[in-house]
Amino acid sequence: MARGTTLADRAQALLVRQWWRPQPSLLAQGLRPLCWLYAALAARQRRRSVVQSLPVPVLVVGNFVVGGAGKTPTVIAVVQALTAAGRRPGVVSRGHGRHGKAVREVTAATAAHDVGDEPLLIRRRAAVPVWVGRDRVAAARALCAAHPEVDVVVSDDGLQHRALPRQAALVVFDERGVGNGLMLPAGPLREPLPRRLPPGMQVLYTAGVASTPLPGMRALRRLAGAWPLAAWLAGDGRAALPLAALRGRRLLAVAGLAAPEKFFSMLEQAGLGIDRVPLPDHHAYATLPWPAGTAEVVTTEKDAVKIDPTQTGATQVWVVPLDLTLPSALVGELLSLLPAPTPP
Repeated sequence: MARGTTLADRAQALLVRQWWRPQPSLLAQGLRPLCWLYAALAARQRRRSVVQSLPVPVLVVGNFVVGGAGKTPTVIAVVQALTAAGRRPGVVSRGHGRHGKAVREVTAATAAHDVGDEPLLIRRRAAVPVWVGRDRVAAARALCAAHPEVDVVVSDDGLQHRALPRQAALVVFDERGVGNGLMLPAGPLREPLPRRLPPGMQVLYTAGVASTPLPGMRALRRLAGAWPLAAWLAGDGRAALPLAALRGRRLLAVAGLAAPEKFFSMLEQAGLGIDRVPLPDHHAYATLPWPAGTAEVVTTEKDAVKIDPTQTGATQVWVVPLDLTLPSALVGELLSLLPAPTPP
């Protein structure tokens, strides 16, 4: 067991492995009654939700399934595409795993435990206003009040947050599709997969392959080189190396993701020799999860925002970003769904 993981972490990992099998396992079958309860409670919540209003249009990037499908890189890519098209986006997120529930702004200097690792990563990569709050409508209103220049809000997750209005929704899947096809907790589905897409909804397959019957477009994903941790935190792109520069070394690969094996596999496909250290999603890094004396570590950006470079000692930590390239046709579809900004 990696340092910092618990028996509960291992039990959760076992359950998650059942979700992503092509057919329901005996354990998943035994949990089916809880699926029905979850579905009933979710349907009740949807009926009770009242859609609120916001001063700017909203684009939700979300999932029908539980995380790990590439939502955060997709949010970053969408924000960058909107900015390139002349829009002025801001981002709202729940901030999963953070301390507290209050609405607050994310800055590049904010601690991950105060706002969540994913919102902090989005703020660093996309360089746009980011606000977090369990109530995403309240977070969006606070964002718009503090940043009146924002003309579109991108919601990091929130597909099931029915009070949040949306003019467009982008649903993300990776190569795992819907796994065993069951609802939580027996499977990964947050809600039933629709037979057809409702108006305003697009599907993006982040692994470049269609993994559900739903029509959608395909992204190109790639690992974008390796940065020394301190240089990455400082935003110094001049220090980046191509991944090929790390070949021939024995590296410890560390990832606190919902699906860390994808990261490990991409490193190996790039020709790197690694020893895997999978960690629970949103791992807090209260202590470093590798042994003292480790020579070199490669990790993700989501992990890097939580690692203190002053605590790594002689270990060389390399940060390996994941980039998504969106199809231009998808960007055009999303822009067509968003009303033009109101002139000042």
